Order: sequence, then structure tokens, then C-alpha cells
Amino acid sequence: MSDQNSSVAVKLRAGFSLVELMIVVAIIGVLAAIAVPSFIEMQLKAKRAELPGIVDSLKTAELAYDAAFDAYLELPLQPRLDDALDKQMVDWTTDPSWQAIGWGPDGKVRGNYQVGLSQIDHPGVPFLVTGRTDIDGDDALCEYTATDLQNAEITPMRQFLY
Repeated sequence: MSDQNSSVAVKLRAGFSLVELMIVVAIIGVLAAIAVPSFIEMQLKAKRAELPGIVDSLKTAELAYDAAFDAYLELPLQPRLDDALDKQMVDWTTDPSWQAIGWGPDGKVRGNYQVGLSQIDHPGVPFLVTGRTDIDGDDALCEYTATDLQNAEITPMRQFLY
């Protein structure tokens, strides 16, 4: 008789109780609440990764131009203005002055780029390469700069935002 009672008890205990299922759902919800914002931030960070690579390659192109022609080029903002920046990739439109440096991206870009020669804003620096983007659409631009002696670094005033 005790064998029958134990087999009945096993049959009754075959599933999960409602409380156990609710606990599992709550745990999954907490993990999702933690993981989703981190995932979104990693996506934005990956999209911003375009900036330092292009800024460094523009720095190298500017140094190569100086080695060949003993001068630096001032290059206008390309391919779009700051207020048009978003997460969408756009085609690089080649301004004639950009053709002189012999540089262009391998495809579409999310940021905008320029090379300035202003000695007033940056004394002692022969050129300043700047790249900006607004991937998250909050109107706070992420900005990287490079000079002849400095590789691409996030601008200190923008560093706390990103």
C-alpha cells in the first residue's frame, strides 16, 4: 500500500507550481532589464568606433601629404553638417580639396570629418583632424580629434557623455 501512495505522490508532483513559474519569469525579467540597456549601449559604441579609425587615417594622409609637398591641407567638413548627423550611413561626397589629399573611406560613413589649420584655436599644432557623430540622436555629438603628434582621442569635454 505504501508503494501506491508514493507513486500517487510522484504523479501529483510531476509539474511546476505556479509560484515556481512566477519566480522563474521574474528572474528572466530582471536579467532582461539588465541586459537590454547594455546591449543597446554596445551597439552604439560599435557604431561610434568608425570615428577614431577614420580620424587616424586622415592624420596619416595629412602627414603623407606634408612629406610629399611640404604643406598641410585644410579640408572642409564632409559629408554633411553637424545638425544632419544621425545613425544613418551616408555616401561620401568628394569635394575637390579632399581629392588632393588622396583619401576616401571604404564605404558609407555615419560621422563627418574635417581638417583644420587654424593656429589661433590650436597654437603649435600644424593641423587638427576632427570627426563627429550623433549615433544616439541626443544632439550631444561624440567627437574625436588627432594632431601630428596625437592619435585619435575623444575630445575631453565630450568624454563624460560617452
